[in-house]
Amino acid sequence: MNLKSISLSVLLASFVLTGCSSITVLRTKEMKAVGDEIMVKNDSAYKALSAENKSLRTELDSVKAQLEAAAVAQKRLQAEVTVLSNRMSEETVRRDTRQEEIIYRLDLLLGKSDKILAKKVVVNNGAASAVMESDANAEKMVEAETMFNAAHSDYHRGEYKLAYNGFKQVYELVKSGEMAEGALYWMSLCLIEANQSAKAKTLLTNLVDSNPNGLKACSGMFKLATLYGKECNLERQKQYLQKILSNNTCISTPELEQAASVLQGMLNFQSTDGRSAEEVCRDQMR
Repeated sequence: MNLKSISLSVLLASFVLTGCSSITVLRTKEMKAVGDEIMVKNDSAYKALSAENKSLRTELDSVKAQLEAAAVAQKRLQAEVTVLSNRMSEETVRRDTRQEEIIYRLDLLLGKSDKILAKKVVVNNGAASAVMESDANAEKMVEAETMFNAAHSDYHRGEYKLAYNGFKQVYELVKSGEMAEGALYWMSLCLIEANQSAKAKTLLTNLVDSNPNGLKACSGMFKLATLYGKECNLERQKQYLQKILSNNTCISTPELEQAASVLQGMLNFQSTDGRSAEEVCRDQMR
């Protein structure tokens, strides 16, 4: 091979290499341009997604705030309903108590009328002593009634200790009879208000056991049923409710209807999770 051929080959090789280099540069620029374009598009998509995510987060925060406000409003409403229910219950108790007091006073007045008529009957030489004894009893009953009314007023003013002592004096003065029963019953109510349920149950039990057909027997049994129910002793509660229903003395009293309603609710009780009524009651007390 001569020198001319060698030069020509070198020149041709240089041309080919230069062309390849140029093509490589062009391709590199094209790839870079495509890459930049993809980055721009990805950046735009990222910003769009970020903006959308921020908008969704704002909406979620707003919904969360609304739910929290609704929960607070619901709790407040429940509290208001509970307060109103308690007020209605207290008002009902006051009305029933007032009614009981009126009936009790009427019974006393009727009893006094019978005693006054009996005092006018004098048939033998011992009539004078009988009249004197009747006068003494009448005076004692008047004193007891005055003390009873004062204690009753103290009770409604919330002076439960003072009222308890007043009813106790009445009981110690008369010892027996309807006024004594009433005094024991109201003493137990004072103890309940003073959060001394155990002592109240003892008094009510003695009252009911000693006077099963007495003036306050039905009220006493229903109070006992209520106290045992609050303690989740549902078996004892049921026993006293059944006693009311089986006692002929209670037939015409409000306690009969109340006892029937409570007992029916106990018999119809069904829990959604298979727990007994006692278990549900104890969980509610915690």
